[in-house]
Amino acid sequence: MTQKTPNPTAAPDADERVILCMKWGTKYGPEYVNRLYGMVARHLRGPFRFVCLTDRGEGVRPEVECLPIPDLALPEGIPERGWKKLTTFEADLHGLRGTALFLDLDVVIVDDITPFFEQPGEFLIIHDWKRPWRVTGNSSVYRFRIGAHADVLAKFLAEQAEARKAFRNEQAFLSDVLHRQGKLAYWPKEWCASFKYHCIPAWPTNFWREPGIPQGCRIVIFHGEVNPPDAIEGRRNRTGRGLRPAQWVTTHWSE
Repeated sequence: MTQKTPNPTAAPDADERVILCMKWGTKYGPEYVNRLYGMVARHLRGPFRFVCLTDRGEGVRPEVECLPIPDLALPEGIPERGWKKLTTFEADLHGLRGTALFLDLDVVIVDDITPFFEQPGEFLIIHDWKRPWRVTGNSSVYRFRIGAHADVLAKFLAEQAEARKAFRNEQAFLSDVLHRQGKLAYWPKEWCASFKYHCIPAWPTNFWREPGIPQGCRIVIFHGEVNPPDAIEGRRNRTGRGLRPAQWVTTHWSE
């Protein structure tokens, strides 16, 4: 992996704002990181530090610090369930300090994200849209104090086999642990919208109406059958479901 040297002018600061993302394997290329940085730079007021935890730093723009993903010692060949994200809770994550806002690579930022650093709460995450009666959050966007939740990672490492049987993915596991500790809180529901559930017009108007941005939305989450390139081209990964090209994705999802 090509590792970039951290910016020497960006000294660790207890009040520093850190944007974290993670890229491993070949599913997402460096353009996802580069565009995410561009969107953050346009929509976050004030200074910030941008860190990508990755095993492949080639092609990533120089403003981004590429640092190794801590080893989680996962068994070979298990299904991808986002477990690597739990390494963001290392007690000492490459010496980083401050408040971190984790963003998935395939989100599209459409408005000011400064309030994500201002919202009160110890640990904030998206509340699941499909089953809101559950405590489970969607970890496409979550915020925490770096090093403050090392016990979450320690619990997973100590009970890894049992945890992977009891929970489908990392977001279900960490939501359960932090909920039991009384530390789990959710973003205002308008801030994070699902492209799949909130942006695509209802059938049959989805065949002639362009997807829209819900009122009050700041970050659009892409999950399931549509990613940003699919939305731009009007392509769904399920047959018989219409989707018009979303021109606004082209505008926002850029470097």
